Formats: sequence, C-alpha cells, structure tokens
Amino acid sequence: MKPTAPEGAYDLRGADRDVSGSVATIAAVATAVAAGQGSVAIVRLSGPEAEAIGRRLFRPAGRQPWDSHRVLYGHLIDPTSGERVDEALLLLMRAPRSFTREDVVEFHCHGGLVVVRRVLELVLAAGARRAEPGEFSQRAFLNGRLDLTRAEAISELISARSQRAAQLAMGGLDGGLQRRISGLRERLLDQLAELEARVDFEDDLPPLDGGGVVAELEAVRQELATLVAQSRAAEPLRRGLRVAIVGRPNVGKSSLLNRLSGRDRAIVTDLPGTTRDLLESEVVLQGVPLTLVDTAGIRATADRVEALGIARSHEALAGADAVLLLFDLAAGWTAADQELRERVPAGVALLVVGNKADQAGLATGPVAEGEAATQAVVAISALHGDGEAALAAALLERCGAAASEGLVAALNSRQADLAAAAAVDLERSLEAASQGLPWDFWTIDLRAACGQLGAITGEEISEAVLDRVFSRFCIGK
Repeated sequence: MKPTAPEGAYDLRGADRDVSGSVATIAAVATAVAAGQGSVAIVRLSGPEAEAIGRRLFRPAGRQPWDSHRVLYGHLIDPTSGERVDEALLLLMRAPRSFTREDVVEFHCHGGLVVVRRVLELVLAAGARRAEPGEFSQRAFLNGRLDLTRAEAISELISARSQRAAQLAMGGLDGGLQRRISGLRERLLDQLAELEARVDFEDDLPPLDGGGVVAELEAVRQELATLVAQSRAAEPLRRGLRVAIVGRPNVGKSSLLNRLSGRDRAIVTDLPGTTRDLLESEVVLQGVPLTLVDTAGIRATADRVEALGIARSHEALAGADAVLLLFDLAAGWTAADQELRERVPAGVALLVVGNKADQAGLATGPVAEGEAATQAVVAISALHGDGEAALAAALLERCGAAASEGLVAALNSRQADLAAAAAVDLERSLEAASQGLPWDFWTIDLRAACGQLGAITGEEISEAVLDRVFSRFCIGK
C-alpha cells in the first residue's frame, strides 16, 4: 500500500475526520513558547475549515485581499465579545500549495505565554482540533507532499544538536536517501518481475540468466550493507554521546570538564572530594554533541555525602557510551587507577588520559599505549589546555564517531534496521540460488526485501508504524 493521494486531495484515516465525515481541521502552536522569550509566535491551522476560521477571528486593517500566499496585517478578535486579542499577521496558503497540501492559515502573533494560549483557545473554539505531535508532517506525507525519508529528515533537522547533525538531516531532506533507496528497490523489482514471469510462463519466454540475477542481487545487498554501516557511523551525530569523566580524587576531572565546556561549570580546589554529585555539561567536539559527566573521585571514604556521590559515579560508568579515565601523570599509574580501569563495563569505549603533563615535564598529545594498557593514550594539561585537540580526536576515534567524517546523508535507526533486514532477505534468496532451487524459491525472500525497502520510503507501510514514526515529532510540526 502506498498511502498517498492525488495532488490536492485528502487521503486521511477515519480517525482524522469530524462527526460530519469531513476531514478535521487541526491547529497547534508551531513555535517554542516561554514566558518572556520569543518576540513572535505562530499558531498554525491545516484543513478544509482553516480559511473560514481565519476569516472569523482575523480583521484585516483597511482593504486587503484574501489572496493565497499573501500576508495580511490586522487584529485577532474574540468573536463572542469583539475584544481585540492581539495585533498580528495572517498568512493564507490555499491547497495544494502548502506544506500539507491542505488549506493552511498561520497567525503570526506576539510571543510569550498568555497571548499565544488565548489565540489557540479561540482557534479551537472556532472548530479546529488540537493537532497531535507530527500531525502536520503526517498529513504532508499522506497527501503525497513528502516521502517518509524527507518527513523524518525534518524531525532530525529540528532536533539536531550540532551543525554536522543538521547537515546530515539536510542530506535526507533534499531527497537523496529516497532516490537511493527507491533506486535499489526498483532494481530488485526488475529481478523479481523476471523471476515471477519464468514461474508462470517459462515455456513462452527466453531462458533467464540466473548468474546475472545473482550478480544483481549481490550488488544490491552490498550497497545496503554500506548504507547500514554509514548509518551506524552517523548515530553519534544524531543522538550524541554520554561521556563519563572518572578518576581518583584530585586528578583534574573538574578542571577537564571546565576546559572542554569552555566555562567554569565545576568547582576546582586542591582538596580531594570536592565533587559530591554528578555534574553534566553539553559540548560539541568536532561536530559531535557530547554530554560530559563529571563524577566524584572514587575512593574509600567515611563521609556519607561523598559516599553517595561515589555510588553515583559507579552508576555513571554503567550508563555511559564512553569513559575518560583520568590519572595524574606526575604521580604515575597506581593500583587505584588500575582498579578503576577494571570497573569500566565491557563494551564501553575507554580512553585513558594522563593529566598534569606540565607538572610531569612530559610532552602533550598521543602517546603509545603499553601492553598492560596502563599508559596514557593522550597526555594533557587540563589546567592550561595543552593536548585538548589530541584528546578530542582520540575520544571520537574510540567511540567510532570519527567514521562519520564526510557523510552527507545517512539512514536513521528505523531505516537502517529495515535496510539490514532487506540485506538478510537477499542473503536467503542468494542461498536458494546457490542450492539450485526453482525460481519460485528465489522470489519468496526477494519479495520480502522489496517490502522492507518500501517501508523505508513509505511506499509500503502500515498505519500503526506511521503513528509511531510521527508521534516522535514535536507538536506543531
């Protein structure tokens, strides 16, 4: 099933219709709203009654024509009392020349909390329904305005935490992913058509080159494997990495947090045990968003408050994507440092970092890691910033984030799972070919692979999956 409709037509589920059977008009605040923040806010409507509601609530100043894609200036009015609610702009976009391919009206009013809430209440009282998260984008998809890869790219662009993540989202928004996946699917459909024709009409058709079919299926399988690998490499850009900074007391963990975050987030003293609780800071290193977690120095202590902080440090170890194990180069590697290293859970990326290189008289930067893995991979001075660039490069390399360098587009996790499943289906089809089984055995898994790729772009997808996809979007988009 391809859930799209002809241009300008409504193709929405029954749940999106009002009691009269007409498509419901939806409304939401399309901008972030906070007290004292934002000079302008947008209340967006989409649906067959959008223009009628706009005319009921908006009074243009003077004689201004209600033309599509024209901005009107005037006032928002409470129709029950005639009260002026706000001085505002109205933008009308008639179907199909709108994001949803429905009639769309936007009220551009003053920001803040009170006015925006009042405008939305008036819109809902006039007959609109409050939009669900992602419902505008879902209607754009259902009405053929977007394919599913572009719709998901919009959500990723909004939630991007770094410039590189935004660039990656733009790679999907321009249709590159859709064209690539659709192209692979078309190649599989061509082979499927040839195979199924032989199943039904082999005596009437020329012999099929089975070797050519196998070569094409293997080529598509390899391209899917590449797409999946690129997706895994791009994951740190999309979701970011949680990095725990651990070490013995007074080795410079708080100084390193302050250095990497560019501001004094943590108290730094010569007294061990200063940090009593987890302290987090959001930073971006070489385009990759990181949440740095400064932990309490791990040691035996009779202080109950410090002990609670140390217990949370152990929890931070378990929940981290990567661990920076900091030790004092001037003091050297100790048994306590080795014990901390052994506490890092298996599968968590670990980077051993030697701090206070200035005191130890050592050069900063990458150094050789010993056979016992007790030497520093990077030597730094958190106080003066020496070795910071080498630390960032080594950390991203350990986390696999360096592999994302140069990527212009990548599948998200949902899409990558489907691409990986399609590759497995192709492997099974190729196995049937290698065993010399009849053509119809080849088609079983090949047809499944086509379905997996169709689910990536939305050409074959269920309503339940659609609801799950768009429910992750923000309200108003």
